[in-house]
Amino acid sequence: MEFDLDQTDALLSTTRAVRKRLDFDREVPDDVLLECLQLAVQAPTGSNRQGWRWMVVRDAEKKAALADMYRRAGGEYLAAAAADAEDGSQTGRVLDSANFLAQNLERVPVFVIPLIIGRLEDAVGEGRNLTNAAAGLMGSIVPAMWSFQLALRSRGLGSCYTTLHLGLEQEAAELLGIPAHMSQAGLLPVAYTKGTDFKAAKRPPVSEITYLDSYKNPIA
Repeated sequence: MEFDLDQTDALLSTTRAVRKRLDFDREVPDDVLLECLQLAVQAPTGSNRQGWRWMVVRDAEKKAALADMYRRAGGEYLAAAAADAEDGSQTGRVLDSANFLAQNLERVPVFVIPLIIGRLEDAVGEGRNLTNAAAGLMGSIVPAMWSFQLALRSRGLGSCYTTLHLGLEQEAAELLGIPAHMSQAGLLPVAYTKGTDFKAAKRPPVSEITYLDSYKNPIA
């Protein structure tokens, strides 16, 4: 199998966290959503347990309740941080965008909440240290979330990985009937995007942040 490297590299480098360019007015069909999720579950999971599950939220009242939780959990922080950020800076633009999404979250057509079987506190209680337990649990769902976002991008949709509502995870679980043995990994607002002309972000050269054999030895 040969891949078109130009297209593959473009997909990987231009799948952005989309907030202000989400189209609140265009419906997202179930078949497109399920197609993207079918690709997402090709991602690896710890011990091949395949413990990912997906909660799709379309109901307006439940979206409004989740958006309220999102703002209660971190909306004030976002608004204050956006106001204090340096005008025109990359950080300022990101915070302004995040604050915009927080204030308009319920307008997004679909929420997807990725779930994973298991609880971090249970893993720690079984004798695993926090780092090991967190890496194993979240490492079994985050790759699938990213695959889902890549599949969305390739079909003209966008999203962003948000976690603010997890500060009120139990309240969200009660709203959605999520069992106690499941962990929520975030909330992905899903919509078609206004245009598809996203660009690669400015990042440091990897030669400056990559090390060989020891953290004291930059690879370059």
